[in-house]
Amino acid sequence: QTPHLKTVTPTSVFILKMWKSCCHTAATGPPPSTVPIAVEMADYYYEYTECDSTGSRWRVAIPQSPGACTGLPEPVRGTECTFSCDAGEFLEMSAQECTQCAAGSYSLGSGVRFDQWDSMPAGFSSLATSLENSPRGDDSSSWVPQGNYLESNRDECTVSLIYAVHLKKQGSVSFEYQYPDKNLLFEFFIQNDQCQEMDQSADAKWLKLTNHGEWATHTVNLKSGTNILYWRTGGVLMGTKVVKPVLLKNVQIEGVAYTSECFPCKPGTFSHSPGSSTCDPCPHDTYSGHGASSCTPCNTTTQYAAEGSATCKDKPPCSKKDYFQIHTACDHEGKTQVMYKWMEPKICLEGVADAEPLPPSGEREPCPPCNPGFYNNDTATCSPCPPGTYSDGMKPCRKCPAGTEPTLGYEYKWWNVLPANMKTSCFNVGNSKCDSMNGWEVAGDHIQSGAGSSDNDYLILNIHIPGFKLPTSVSSHSATEFGRITFEFETVCAADCELYFMMDVNRKSTTVVESWEGAKTRQSYTHIMTKNASVSYTWAFQRTNQPSDTAFGPAHPSFLSLLGSVGSLMNGPSFTSKGTKYFHQFNISLCGGQLAVCTDNVTDLSVTDSQREKGEGANSVKTFICQSTIIPASGRGFHTALSSQSINLADTFLGVTVENALDGVKAGPELWPQTSKKVPDINFYYRSLDETSSCVLGRSAVVTLRCNPVKSTKGDLSVPSRCPAGTCDGCTFHFLWESSGACPTCTDRDYHQIEGACKGGQQDLLYVWTEPKLCMGGVALPEKKTLPCEGMEYWVRLGAGLGAFTAVLLVSLTCYFWKKNKRLEYKYSRLVMSANKECELPGADSCAVMEGENEADMEDEVVYTKPSLLGKLKAIASKVSENFEHVQLNSSHSKALVWS
Repeated sequence: QTPHLKTVTPTSVFILKMWKSCCHTAATGPPPSTVPIAVEMADYYYEYTECDSTGSRWRVAIPQSPGACTGLPEPVRGTECTFSCDAGEFLEMSAQECTQCAAGSYSLGSGVRFDQWDSMPAGFSSLATSLENSPRGDDSSSWVPQGNYLESNRDECTVSLIYAVHLKKQGSVSFEYQYPDKNLLFEFFIQNDQCQEMDQSADAKWLKLTNHGEWATHTVNLKSGTNILYWRTGGVLMGTKVVKPVLLKNVQIEGVAYTSECFPCKPGTFSHSPGSSTCDPCPHDTYSGHGASSCTPCNTTTQYAAEGSATCKDKPPCSKKDYFQIHTACDHEGKTQVMYKWMEPKICLEGVADAEPLPPSGEREPCPPCNPGFYNNDTATCSPCPPGTYSDGMKPCRKCPAGTEPTLGYEYKWWNVLPANMKTSCFNVGNSKCDSMNGWEVAGDHIQSGAGSSDNDYLILNIHIPGFKLPTSVSSHSATEFGRITFEFETVCAADCELYFMMDVNRKSTTVVESWEGAKTRQSYTHIMTKNASVSYTWAFQRTNQPSDTAFGPAHPSFLSLLGSVGSLMNGPSFTSKGTKYFHQFNISLCGGQLAVCTDNVTDLSVTDSQREKGEGANSVKTFICQSTIIPASGRGFHTALSSQSINLADTFLGVTVENALDGVKAGPELWPQTSKKVPDINFYYRSLDETSSCVLGRSAVVTLRCNPVKSTKGDLSVPSRCPAGTCDGCTFHFLWESSGACPTCTDRDYHQIEGACKGGQQDLLYVWTEPKLCMGGVALPEKKTLPCEGMEYWVRLGAGLGAFTAVLLVSLTCYFWKKNKRLEYKYSRLVMSANKECELPGADSCAVMEGENEADMEDEVVYTKPSLLGKLKAIASKVSENFEHVQLNSSHSKALVWS
């Protein structure tokens, strides 16, 4: 049975009255012949009444079954109200004396601890409330015991885990929790018996997020009297998104007056002697069950068990992950050697099938020189140079020349041993085997990540810098730089991997500065420190089995220089299925020069406004595109508006193009009707590899940049009207950014010339923009020009003169050829008449060609086109001339023939 503390509540007064009433009835009710009933100790338990004004109370017996009050022991005066037992003891109610806990159990004395959650312990209750703060009977919305911890609900119902405790003195409550998901709100607060909330700071009420499966501890002081503890979760969930629940364990309350029983040790722990206040974890290769007073050894030949194990596990065959490589320290001869060692404790089997043997040690080789700033004084180790001196690592330390000062810093070029200010470890909350491994290993001229135990191990390398001090000559010219760190790296991955570079300033919170995914060629990275503080830099390398397809190719077109650095958009309002009103706020950084920041003010109210604006809070998101859910002050009964569920929508810039698809991400041109195609839309493509239940390949985003001269340079952002949440499928987000800064620069092709009328010998030339004007800046419109010109009267007169001259010329030619034709006809007729009179020849039967004449010359030319008037005149004249000459020739010949 799960141990629990029976708290004293006001109902004890009524229990005492009920006991007296039952006894009175029993004394007067049964007839004389009735046999008295014997009551066993197991049929009732003892409880104290409330303390009266004198500090006294009574011990009464409470029946296990209601109404069975016959034969119960008489009430007796109890111990003083301030009475309490020491740690390791409990109050034995029969004798009202403190008694030591038996072996295998423990007690806190004036406290109580809940570390076993097979079922909900007595006194705890889970209450789900609807939007109107009325109780609901929905069993799915509750805190659920999971063995070693409690698990919260996963929906948007507000669910409270409640526990009431009455303290006789001031005390405290502490618990461990995991809070990995921003989509749930998680708060812890305390009320008194009048349902009034105790005064708490924001740090104590709103719990901070945890990372990488880590358990965080939260402690709050309690006042004497009744304290009602509330662990409350709730969220605003959109769609069918599955969130990670809050986990709760190891609840411990100090300040109770007494505990009436001891708590058995949970599996994996034991208490060897009576009177224990805690249970110790079982050592390696041992295990224990529930309430154990000792641990049972495992069969170490074939089995192993980590510290605090409840069972033993079989040893697997040895693999390459079970040994590691080291470089031995330099010996007196200045040589080192590569050696291989098994991980400790060794939990694998050699000499079995598929077992990997331990490689042999390498040959001895000369040690590398010391790092700059260190020297070797004929010993096996390198020592730092004294103040005011310097060394390149190969020569002894020397004093700086007069007028100079040493440049302080760490420069690690050789890695034979791990530097004193660096640490390495392996972390995986779900794999204890990783804890004993080295995360990184020195390898001569570089340091490399270790083998790890599983793909999800974080291999961690850390360096601590106590502060920064620039040289005097540099610090006088630098107002913002206090120091910088530069390192070269290369990632060689057969599968998917990721390298994180993180920093922790003044031991407050660790933030990711930069990360690289997949295999990367050797490159250098520099980070500048802008304030003088103690800082720890961390490199964490992880191999993952998650799909990765990342391409970087940022482009910055010249006409984008006028765009604002970060744009913001708030749409809505929207309502959840439960009626909660919320808004979505998007912050977008196109090119990443100034990243967009989304910050939760719920999970980390201790962050100042200036820190929140810079994205320095532990719960802020810095990326290309992020989204926050804004809940108005009246939305869920909170006093201020809440910004929560800040998520990363785009952490990888894929590229920019006018095409409608890139690297598997598709734009939606149908979502944004375009009025002009003169300037095409430009699509910026992004992707985030953070998986969700509905987006197994991660989210993606497309920002469509459109030229709109009527908008300001900063422009306006909008989401599709058909998808007011910014996404139509829950995975790809679409945004339209209209800005005049997106228009191309104006050129001489963007305007045209208009000629004015010629008045008084002057003409104006005007220049206007071609509508619609889709350009900004660039060339300006030319000034108006005035040029001399000739009026219409001049050209009319010139045309009339040319027309008259042409008409006269045509009439003259017509008359000339007409007269010539008449003269030729006259001559021809005279010749014909003369020839007929002188010689009358017989008519020819046929035509013949005379010797010396060409037949072709005698053929008439056939004209197929209709001649003009001038052409007709020329043809008549030519025909008359030919006939005349032919007749004259024939006449001459005929005379010659006659006379001969």
